[in-house]
Amino acid sequence: MNLSELFLTFPEMSKESLRMFRKSVDGAYRNFSREYGDTIEAVFDPVLYFLVWFEKLLQNSPWPLIILAILILVYLGSRSIYLTIGSLIALLLIGYFGMWEDTMSTVSIIGVCTFMSIGLGIPIGIAMSNSDRARAAITPILDVMQTMPSFVYLIPVVMLLGIGKIPGLLAVIIYAIPPIIRLTDLGIREVDKEVLEAADAFGANKAQKLFRVQLPLALPTIFAGINQTIMMALAMVVIASMIGVKGLGQPVLKAITNQYFTMGLLNGLAIVALAIIFDRVSQSFGKRLQQHRSGSRE
Repeated sequence: MNLSELFLTFPEMSKESLRMFRKSVDGAYRNFSREYGDTIEAVFDPVLYFLVWFEKLLQNSPWPLIILAILILVYLGSRSIYLTIGSLIALLLIGYFGMWEDTMSTVSIIGVCTFMSIGLGIPIGIAMSNSDRARAAITPILDVMQTMPSFVYLIPVVMLLGIGKIPGLLAVIIYAIPPIIRLTDLGIREVDKEVLEAADAFGANKAQKLFRVQLPLALPTIFAGINQTIMMALAMVVIASMIGVKGLGQPVLKAITNQYFTMGLLNGLAIVALAIIFDRVSQSFGKRLQQHRSGSRE
């Protein structure tokens, strides 16, 4: 075979090798999901039980009680009477148009995803801030998680765990967790070196510096990460509805499929209302926390 024939056959050889590589990877992942899928799903059973319990609690409790609890949280977080009144109007309209149960399902999964993202993301962010090697290893993973199309997350999760709440929960967490990790790392690294030197002078160990100095000073930045995590989780709700996650995303998906303009518009506006409430409350709380920290330092 001469050089020109080799160049002509090379594309076919590369296509065949790529085809064989894809088949081997697909087969390996399929075998892995068949062998360990049930075991992995059993690990998430406590999370599933809590999610179902929380969802039923929100749906079955008297709606005036739920609204009152939400308004108290909104006011305590924002200290804004206008935002509290706006939240009341939005919640009443959601109930009036028959979207209350779907909204409570969305609130339950967003709440669980946010708390799990915080519980996983803050320790990872702390590890990144304390080690340049850990940061160099984790940053490319976060880059992939943030740039990969959200639909792609559904493929391995569905193949491994099937259709249901837990696959949707995992897809939302994978999509929403990078901001809290990055901003926790950033907030701790931005703590004034002079403050750390003063802590060293007083004989503080690593744990004391972390929990009494670095984390308190980094809280405003961490809350900015929590805000972004909530927003990204809400953005993933409609996509997660494709794999069986109940909530406001399913009527939106149904409206897209069947061209129900009013259904899609109303449920979309309900998602927007939740996003505005969560965004304003978390931003206001973060700003007040930052002002409190600035005042205490002065």
